[in-house]
Amino acid sequence: MKKDEIIKVLKIMIRNKLSLLGIVIILALIIIALLAPFIAPYPEQAKGEPNLEEKLLPPSSKHWFGTDYMGRDVLSRVIYGARISLLVAVAVVGLGLLIGVPLGLLAGYKGGWIDAIVMRTTDIFLSFPPLLLALLISVTLGRGLENAIIALGVSWWPWYTRLIRGMAISLKEKPYVEVARSMGVSSWKIIVRHILPNAISPVIVQGTMDMGSAILEASALSFLGLGVQPPTADWGLMVSQGKDYLLNYWWYPTFPGLAIFITVVAFNLVGDTLREILDPRLRRRFL
Repeated sequence: MKKDEIIKVLKIMIRNKLSLLGIVIILALIIIALLAPFIAPYPEQAKGEPNLEEKLLPPSSKHWFGTDYMGRDVLSRVIYGARISLLVAVAVVGLGLLIGVPLGLLAGYKGGWIDAIVMRTTDIFLSFPPLLLALLISVTLGRGLENAIIALGVSWWPWYTRLIRGMAISLKEKPYVEVARSMGVSSWKIIVRHILPNAISPVIVQGTMDMGSAILEASALSFLGLGVQPPTADWGLMVSQGKDYLLNYWWYPTFPGLAIFITVVAFNLVGDTLREILDPRLRRRFL
């Protein structure tokens, strides 16, 4: 996408109330994550320091979101949890793109046996539900944030491969690509200069929407004990630890659960609007 096209898309998104809401929420989360040590009321507790004298206190002026079973301030841990969630979103989608986009471009442009090998491998990965595959990989690699990111990224790349392969197949027959090929331009230069820039829009849309899903699935791994480990503040882990206290101490799992919900919705709002703007068939409603 060219600079003027990017500016035009941003202007349209800002005019749309739902996408603007999503953008504001995401920007707020980024600011919260960056300034977590300065805005968290109890940063030491957010890092895992217990405070057993104040365990399971309800929301109050001292602890706006209450405290957990170890007396730690839930608000502080939710704020620090934003760091983990955004890191997971960027890392998982980034890893999926890093693997999936080059393979899709190569398979779509070259075709033949390369396409056959890449797509049969893709079909094998797609035969498993992403979360189930991530669970299997996480169990194999072991618990921890890094392994959870690898597990999710490896389970995500086939979707990008399929998406950009289809774009590459249609674009490689375009006149400007044929002209470049006839002039002796190397395949990798054609892919980088002509195929990739014109095929990247749907990938950006898919990646934006997948960030919310990545946070959700990473939280699921943490909930099952395969992701982030205590005492690190993580939304999924907090929901897992607080599920046994839900009936009597509702605030413990509720606030981190709301943080997951709001973040996923925000990314979906932005992704949906991007998809409609970049799709010529749907763009008219924004003009």
